[in-house]
Amino acid sequence: MDATAKKILTELKAGKYAPVYVLQGEETYYIDLIADFIEDNALSESDKGFNQVVVYGKDATVATILTHAKRYPMMADRQVVIVREAQEIPDLQKEIGAKLLLDYVSNPMPSTILVLCHKHKALDKRRELGKKIDKLTVSAVFKKPYDNHLPEFIQTYVKEKGYTADDAAVRVLCEYVGNDLKRLSNELDKVMIALPKGETLTGDKVMEQVGISREYNIFELQKALIRKDPVQANKIVNYFESNTKKNPLIPAVAYLYSFYSKLLVASVASDKSDRSLVSLLKISPYAARDYSSALQNYSSSQLVNCIHSISEADLKIKGVNANAQGEGQILRELVYKLIH
Repeated sequence: MDATAKKILTELKAGKYAPVYVLQGEETYYIDLIADFIEDNALSESDKGFNQVVVYGKDATVATILTHAKRYPMMADRQVVIVREAQEIPDLQKEIGAKLLLDYVSNPMPSTILVLCHKHKALDKRRELGKKIDKLTVSAVFKKPYDNHLPEFIQTYVKEKGYTADDAAVRVLCEYVGNDLKRLSNELDKVMIALPKGETLTGDKVMEQVGISREYNIFELQKALIRKDPVQANKIVNYFESNTKKNPLIPAVAYLYSFYSKLLVASVASDKSDRSLVSLLKISPYAARDYSSALQNYSSSQLVNCIHSISEADLKIKGVNANAQGEGQILRELVYKLIH
């Protein structure tokens, strides 16, 4: 878990609430986790009816939000005001709105817990509000985690739910879902809900629940390309072509671009050990094995050509210079170029 998120949640679980929380950044999972905890636990159920307000940024100005924040709680010690999608507050980026909010956080109502969920980006640090917000509130900016942090997140998440996960399950989730923690937690919940408490999540169970073919998926295509196995690679391409709705080709090509781009970086690294590749490429330890294997079959110059071929295929799938080629044909041609 993100260290800042863990610290904030530890204080909240101990009953220590601050007057203002400003939760920012591109990783929305922790923003929702903290806001949901406050919404669920800061007030008793009987107090929530009169003392808890949840508004959405696009529907409220800064002045409207502060009107809620400045009133006194009704027959309770405190009230909670949560602003979801605060980045959409229409006047927050304007001088008047920013000044109103800055004035409030400089002297907040001690009986109000104001939570601003500012998603996908952080406040502009060049402006006065952005410069001062960290000193006046409990403020946190959550960034997307690197891939090498995902195994720990998965293992911690399933342990807290009363389960365990084997290496195969962790690897599938890391590679299939990536570093979108909201989606990753949803996929984990989907798997765990079908299992008794205490069970172990295996690679097969994960693939079954999240709808991944055991033989024909982007990970198996990557492995076939690493081995330069044209037979297996073309079987997978045929499977993709037969069901493009379930296996959209644009994300597949993007996945290959990411892999070969990182592989090119690895090819010129002085230290090509698994440990070094994990640190250099910010990949999971499970993925490092694939990169080590691929480096034995691809030279740096070949990787440059591969990346060029993938870029061309991406443009063709999007309709540029496609010459009436279907998506399956474009992918098949790409696979041929990557192997040969």
